[in-house]
Amino acid sequence: MNVQAKEPARRPNPPRATPRFQINRRQFALILFLLAVLSLTAVAIAGDRCASIAMETDFTQKNLAPCLSHPFGTDWMGRDMLARTLTGLSLSVRLGLLTATASAAIAALMGSAAAMNKTLDALFSWLIDLVMGVPHILLLILISFACGRGFRGVVIGVTLSHWMSLARVIRSEVLQLKQSAYVQIAAKLGASHLRIVLRHMVPNLLPQFLVGLVLLFPHAILHEASITFLGFGLPPEQPAVGIILSESMQYLVMGRWWLAVFPGLLLVTGVLLFGVAGNCLRSLTNPASANE
Repeated sequence: MNVQAKEPARRPNPPRATPRFQINRRQFALILFLLAVLSLTAVAIAGDRCASIAMETDFTQKNLAPCLSHPFGTDWMGRDMLARTLTGLSLSVRLGLLTATASAAIAALMGSAAAMNKTLDALFSWLIDLVMGVPHILLLILISFACGRGFRGVVIGVTLSHWMSLARVIRSEVLQLKQSAYVQIAAKLGASHLRIVLRHMVPNLLPQFLVGLVLLFPHAILHEASITFLGFGLPPEQPAVGIILSESMQYLVMGRWWLAVFPGLLLVTGVLLFGVAGNCLRSLTNPASANE
């Protein structure tokens, strides 16, 4: 007889200790969003406080390399580059806030109107194609130059050249909402047009509008710095990042690298923070990520 050997009984594995504190993707996105917003707010406040220091000249301290007293060094007039960089970035953040908000409002109005009326849809579609057919930086320079340059010209130029993409998104969302079942049922039940818009359309459009608004910030800041660098933006007496980078070009060959490296790094960091905030806000407002 074949006697089968009995396998020894396996001991049950001890239960694994579950971590007491876990962060899911939505919580991580919320933390990143708050950190990005707080960092940008701190930069804006610090730059506003350093505005007077950024204009102070001390020819006994000119052309100093980064040190403890001047972490970003000084320029050819003895001005502290840390104060000038923070002031310029603060100005860019405030200008980006103004232009992105105005451009997003234009996009929301035009996109919604285009989706509601076929004639307006054809007109706005033609206008968007016409504007987007012109190179972006060239269009921005032309509008800024036609409006007198300076702060006013930059605000008008950035506002009128950044609404097209968001307007298309708003238009497509409104068209989808018009064909949705709950909107058509509400209309058949006798709900007024204003009630349908406020009760059913606006809450669904708000996440796309907010994400588009936040993602307009980095484009506005970069284009403001670009045309200012080229001499078509803010006046040279203002410590804007574009002016700082433009003035530092003639001193790079002399080995004064800190005049361009630190302002450029802070500008890129600010743009990346806006991008992080926009992507995190998109994750937080996306219904598909509600259970992550």
